[in-house]
Formats: sequence, structure tokens, C-alpha cells
Amino acid sequence: MKALQSVSILGSTGSIGVNTLNVIGQNSDRYRVFALSANSNVELLQKQCRQYLPDYAVMYDKQAAKSLASALSDTNVTVLSGIEGLEYIASHEETDCVMAAIVGGIGLAPTFAAVKAGKKILLANKEALVMAGHLFMDGVREHNAILLPIDSEHNAMFQCLPVNHKAQFGNEAGDGFSKIVLTGSGGPFLNTDPQSLVSVTPDQACAHPNWEMGRKISVDSASMVNKALELIEACFLFGLDESLIEILIHPQSIIHSMVYYRDGSVLAQMGNPDMRTPISYGLAWPERISAGVDELDLASISRLDFFQPDLERFPCLKLGRKVAAAGDSAPIIFNAANEIAVAAFLSGILRFDQIPAIIDGTLQKQAVSAASTLEEVLAEDKKARKVAATLL
Repeated sequence: MKALQSVSILGSTGSIGVNTLNVIGQNSDRYRVFALSANSNVELLQKQCRQYLPDYAVMYDKQAAKSLASALSDTNVTVLSGIEGLEYIASHEETDCVMAAIVGGIGLAPTFAAVKAGKKILLANKEALVMAGHLFMDGVREHNAILLPIDSEHNAMFQCLPVNHKAQFGNEAGDGFSKIVLTGSGGPFLNTDPQSLVSVTPDQACAHPNWEMGRKISVDSASMVNKALELIEACFLFGLDESLIEILIHPQSIIHSMVYYRDGSVLAQMGNPDMRTPISYGLAWPERISAGVDELDLASISRLDFFQPDLERFPCLKLGRKVAAAGDSAPIIFNAANEIAVAAFLSGILRFDQIPAIIDGTLQKQAVSAASTLEEVLAEDKKARKVAATLL
């Protein structure tokens, strides 16, 4: 009998984590949950622990960890806390696979711990590559880790790129393809009068037309910062220059990415907008398993639309491409400033239409430099957050 694959989930109470547990639950003959983690959602993490019986549960918030430990005192679950706890479960010898789904820069250190431990990593944390792309990819190769992208767009690229390119993760870019098309829905404000964005509320920005996501990611989608981050991420993940990656608006979110080949062929990965598809692909790769996703019905969809994004409506896309071309610490600054700006918007301090100004202002104020260690990456991140905070 084949041994169960032990999975640790960094960020199990978020949408990616919940969907990962859903897929694992449908394939309990193949996977077991070794560890779960959350920021501060004691109620949901306690429910997940009682259902999936992990060996460990980690709360990033130390006070929340005390509450969870008390709530689970009648179980065999060991409760840990902080970055140290996250790094422990990510690199534990009994962990076979790590779902890296913590949103924001907090997820960088534990994901990197999984890399250094040579784990199979399902990467749903954009910031790991945006903040430390070269460092991260060098670590994957050095420690023989397996890195599988879980963002629907990068997962689609991975499925459509040539096998030899995927295996080498961009060491060789001359594999017969000419460009990659990264698709995006355009979010909830695709057809909104730009003048009215002044009065957008957090609830309106978080009302994505196709995907169910956390609030921070939903705001990134509304501003299309998410596509800028995905552009930067794809450059590192597949070893590509930003000029080889085109961004197209595709409101239906059916085609998740396309690869154009030099012979005129275009390979596209299609599917209903359901994160269980890329999650199941990552868990079972190179096999495929049931994910509980509805079959795609093209006849009922009847049409698929594509058009160029309006850079006046979505200025963060233009900033993101400049940052991808600049390299070094520019992506770190971009990401940190966006996190500060989004948090301020969600708490009512900043208007939605002011998010690009905070990002741009931070990029102008903080000089770009090389960051060759994790400590230097985190230092640049901290500096950029301070600069962005002063601009609020």
C-alpha cells in the first residue's frame, strides 16, 4: 500500500487553505494533514484541527496560539506560534508537501525554510518570488526542492510550457515558444467610470465577479496590482524577460494563461474559475486527481472576450512592468508599498484611487539596490513600509 503524503498548509484558514483541505478530504486515501496554520482565526483553525487531526497547529499571533492551545487541550494536536512555528512545520522531516498560502511578506521566511529543507512546495504566496525571486529560485535548485505554482495563471503557464522548460524552470528559454499571455478578469471595476473610483468602498473592491478570495487579494485584483505581481513572479519562475509576457483582460476567467509557439500554435489552459483545479494539479503532479470541480460547459458560456488593459484605469500595471524591468529591490519596494496602501484602504484611511500614488511615491523615494540575502530582502521590505507609511 502506498504511504500517505503528509501535507503542511501555511495559511489554512484562507481561501487557498480551505480549498486545499477540500481537495485533501476528497482524496484521503492519498494525503494526510500533518500541520495547519493561521494568523489569528482561532475558531476556524480549531474546527479544521478537529476535522483533519494534524500533528501540529501554528498560530502566527502568540496570544491566539494560547487560546487555540486551550481550545484543543483535549486533543493530541501540538500548538506552536510565531515565525519559528511556521518554519518548524514547513521544514519538518515528516512534511512531504508544503502549501505556501500565507498572504503577504510574512509567508517569505517559512516558505524559504521549506525550500532549504528540499520539500515539494505548492506556491500560492506571490511575495516569495516577488520579494526574493533570484534567491528563492537559486535555493530551489541548490536544495533539490520541487516548486509547483498554484496561482491559476502560473499553474496554467506551467501546464502549457514545454516539458524541458518546466523541468529546468527557465535555465533555457529557447524552447520554441515566443511569448506567454497572462490573463486577468479586470476585477469588479473593469467597466466603472474612473472618476467614481474616488468613492469606492472596501466591500465594493472585494466583490470579485468570478473568484472567492481574501480581502487583500481581492483589492489587489480590483487595482490589478495582482497582475503586476504575477508578471514579476512569472519572470522569476520561468526565467523570462518581462517583454516576453503580455497581459490581456479576459472577463470570463476561463482561459487562465496561454503560451504562443514559434510555429503559430497557441496552447491555452482552460477551466472553470475554481482554485481546486490548480491545487489538485499541484498535489498530484505529475498525475491528476479528482478535485470536485464542475466540468467546463463551453456551449453555455458561448463567448470568450479578450482585450488590452487600459493603463490609465489600471496605472499599477504600468508601474509593475517598470519594476519587473528594473529588478533588484524594486519588486520588494513595490510589494511593501502596496501592502501598506491596501491595509490603509481597508481600514478607511486611504481612498482606493490613491493606492497607485502610494506605490509610485515609495518607488520614487527609496533607491533601488541589490538584495542578495534573505536578511537584506527583509531589510528593504521594512524600509519600504516605513516610507509608504509616511506618504499616507
